[in-house]
Amino acid sequence: MPKPINVRVTTMDAELEFAIQPNTTGKQLFDQVVKTVGLREVWYFGLQYVDSKGYQTWLKLDKKVSSQDVKKENPLQFKFRAKFFPEDVSDELIQDITQKLFFLQVKESILSDEVYCPPETAVLLGSYAVQAKFGDFSKENHKTGYLTSDRLLPQRVLEQHKLSREQWEERIQVWHEEHRGMLKEDAMLEYLKIAQDLEMYGVNYFEIKNKKGTDLWLGEDALGVNIYEKEDKLTPKIGFPWSEIRNISFNDKKFIIKPIDKKAPDFVFYAPRLRINKRILQLCMGNHELYMRRRKPDTIEVQQMKAQAREEKHQRQMERAQLVNEKKKRETIEKEKEQMEREKRELQMRLQQFEEKTMKAERDLQEQMRRAIQLEDERRKAEQEAARLEAERQAALLAKEELARQAEDQIKSQEQLAAELAEYTAKITLLEESKKRKEEEADQWQHRAREAQEDLVRTREELHMVMTAPPPPPPPVYENMEENEMEDVEETNSTYSAELQYEDIDDHRKEEDRITEAEKNERVQKQLMALSSELAQARDDSKKTHNDLIHTENVRVGRDKYKTLRQIRQGNTKQRIDEFEAL
Repeated sequence: MPKPINVRVTTMDAELEFAIQPNTTGKQLFDQVVKTVGLREVWYFGLQYVDSKGYQTWLKLDKKVSSQDVKKENPLQFKFRAKFFPEDVSDELIQDITQKLFFLQVKESILSDEVYCPPETAVLLGSYAVQAKFGDFSKENHKTGYLTSDRLLPQRVLEQHKLSREQWEERIQVWHEEHRGMLKEDAMLEYLKIAQDLEMYGVNYFEIKNKKGTDLWLGEDALGVNIYEKEDKLTPKIGFPWSEIRNISFNDKKFIIKPIDKKAPDFVFYAPRLRINKRILQLCMGNHELYMRRRKPDTIEVQQMKAQAREEKHQRQMERAQLVNEKKKRETIEKEKEQMEREKRELQMRLQQFEEKTMKAERDLQEQMRRAIQLEDERRKAEQEAARLEAERQAALLAKEELARQAEDQIKSQEQLAAELAEYTAKITLLEESKKRKEEEADQWQHRAREAQEDLVRTREELHMVMTAPPPPPPPVYENMEENEMEDVEETNSTYSAELQYEDIDDHRKEEDRITEAEKNERVQKQLMALSSELAQARDDSKKTHNDLIHTENVRVGRDKYKTLRQIRQGNTKQRIDEFEAL
């Protein structure tokens, strides 16, 4: 039994290992890969490998894997990549897995600077990439530095601005917060809708020469064939839509495109190697087929896929709405719980205050009672003293009377009697004054005793009110809320010709009416303007690249991808071919 061949296929987010037989064809391997990843929109994709000469090559599906010039390794290495790109991602990409694979591949092309992206657009795209990875921003889950391990921007953009890694992350975080409520799948789609407006998006560039020998770039994409000057890959000079081409062929290094317009001459250019012409023809046939397919009614299979995708999207939206609703309920319950905790703490504080007041009132009462007893004792003493003084006064009166009688009865000298009388009179006066003072003191003590008694009564009433006051109301009770790949030419053949179909299509130049996402979406437009203004303050103009200068000039004259497309397709086919020959 033949020994199996180990194969490793790297997709944008996984590595797949297979063991194939020596007679396994490229299509059999391709089918095995798409089945593993669950992909049905196979017409966009292919298997890429590095051949024995170091060139990137697409695996031919109709030939055995083992008979193709794959670099000899164990396991054999292939990349599963998008070979053709849609014209409009929002209209054409159906499955989430297709969308995700395109998102990851386009993101990698932008970050590696294979596709030029201006700084403000790169930051906005970075925020969508963060939303696609993390979902909604959350202060609890996304602490400072949560983007540290992520590659967010092209190195060119980082070097052109005087901003630290932390400052870049802060800016991207601000825009990440703006995307709250957006599903991860929708964030990927928004990323692609903006990225597809970049001038180099989905373009395969090949070095060519015209008959004069001028070095130029040929750019192939989903919309047609464009010609670029050697120093400018952003701004094509001449364009031919796929609907103007009826035949493509090559003879060694010479490539010939025959237009539908019989009055126009053949569009001829020269590639540096036969191998390049084979790749150009292969991509021309594939892009032309998809261009025509898009302009015809959908097949039953595509209709079914779109219906299923709509149903799945609706189901996701319902699940999302349910999750949002449940999250709101949880937040409501948490808020109510926090409110109850606050009210509980407030009640505990009030209870503590009541207890402190009660204890203070009891202490005051005890003090009042002590003072009352003390005053009562002092009152009794004052009364006793007053009684003693009264007794002494009475005794003095008696003595006075006795002396008076004796004065009558005895004969004394007037001076002696007067002296004694004056003595007793003075003593009586002193005693009466002393008595009067004691009576006043007794009245004062009696008045203070009454005040103490009244204070005692009031204190008892306040204590009674505190002790009998109704308890604070309890906290409220809340309820719990809760692709058939086209055949390629044999390696040994140096000549090949292919007729391209162009009948029975609708609106074959509809792409010329397109506008950019920023132009039709006011929100994106405002975001890009705000970012451009913000980054201008930190930009180091001395580090601008050649592409930056070209982009700045294009913006200054009001040129974008689709306006340029309309401009380079002006005039008839013959005029544009003549213009190409004159370059």
